Amino acid sequence: MPELRRDPIAGRWVIIATERARRPIDFRPEPATARGRDGCPFCPGSEDLTPPEVLRLGDHRPDGWTLRVVPNKFPALLGDEDIQASGDGIYDRMNGVGVHEVIVETADHGASLGRLPVAAVGDVLLAYRERLLALRKDPRLEYVLIFKNHGAAAGASLEHPHSQLIGMPIVPELVQEELDGATRYYRLKERCAWCDIVRQEQRDGARLVLAESGFLAVAPFAPRVPFETWILPSTHQAAFESTEPEGLEALARLLRELMARFERVLRDPPYNYVLHTAPLRTAEGGPFHWHLELMPKLTRVAGFEWGTGFFINPTPPEEAARFLRNPEEWAPDHGLEGRPR
Repeated sequence: MPELRRDPIAGRWVIIATERARRPIDFRPEPATARGRDGCPFCPGSEDLTPPEVLRLGDHRPDGWTLRVVPNKFPALLGDEDIQASGDGIYDRMNGVGVHEVIVETADHGASLGRLPVAAVGDVLLAYRERLLALRKDPRLEYVLIFKNHGAAAGASLEHPHSQLIGMPIVPELVQEELDGATRYYRLKERCAWCDIVRQEQRDGARLVLAESGFLAVAPFAPRVPFETWILPSTHQAAFESTEPEGLEALARLLRELMARFERVLRDPPYNYVLHTAPLRTAEGGPFHWHLELMPKLTRVAGFEWGTGFFINPTPPEEAARFLRNPEEWAPDHGLEGRPR
């Protein structure tokens, strides 16, 4: 059974994922490329290689689906027990109760979000919304994180396009920091911090990448990594799952276009994205503002970053936004080392 443990000084929680137990010999460098189509558990015809699905889009034939959501076969957290918290001297722990699911985004093994039809990207976003709404009903869960790892260097163990969600009994530290900061900002100025970011970026334009019918993509003012990009609703909305289905179409157009530009400008880089939405028990009118953070894996986090929490970013966000706004200025085979034509 997985276990959650809390650091008594920093206050952060970690998951001891016993279901994924590994010996020293198992910690080897990741292969340059992930496993291909042969034996892929996410391809049509391999449905018996995954646990039974919890959501399906497409027809009812066994392999006639266009999107599936299945429990993770090797979950970080398990959902079969009630929460049991305990102490061991100064140490706090609880059993690893939660939900870990995989969103198989398409039946096409070789696809990507930047090449899928807009409607298919919309289905991915709809699956996120539907699972968030369903997991809201589980009283043990406080937060659901949706994330995507693309490429072996970003932590993906399979090539087939997929993202994941983990529902957990605590609010993650980074999300709590954002919520606390947003609350302080609101108490000081009686405005949402992210709404102010949206207004300033729309007005200034230097870090604005894309805008699409109620959503925008911006390079944040203080990015941790080169080409970090955020997607936000342009009007205040705390919870992603409150987005109406018709709004997801515009969001899908923006996400699909942004990913296509990443593929062109950065040569399909490995990346992670995370969806930060309001905690499940947060009031809809609260100060949080959902946003998706997209972080290409272009530099390495090393000792300075681990030791200080500071990130060293060699690409100003204004330049990153300019490159992404104007991908036609870049030859298809250019990467970060390239130069505009």
